[in-house]
Amino acid sequence: MVKHVVMFKFREDVDAATRDEVARSFKSAIEALPAKIGFIRHVEVGRNVNSDERFDVALYSEFDTLADVKAYAVHPGHVAASEIIKPFVEARACVDYEI
Repeated sequence: MVKHVVMFKFREDVDAATRDEVARSFKSAIEALPAKIGFIRHVEVGRNVNSDERFDVALYSEFDTLADVKAYAVHPGHVAASEIIKPFVEARACVDYEI
């Protein structure tokens, strides 16, 4: 199994209301993907509640293989969901690890 973890940091000029709306829309779009992409084993998106930390939004998902992660990355549903948050992000970090 491969666990895929992505964190996003909003740009400083993005106001709180926009951050909330973008995070909600992104969460909704990403969490709807298992119905469209059968090889997603689990997915969830959450806002960081710890203001002492740098990143604002985290995405956690599980796949059987790294090949599935790579197929997910280019799937039109994922690409569309990514476009929701992308214009507002200044930094992104990603880790894929196998268990």
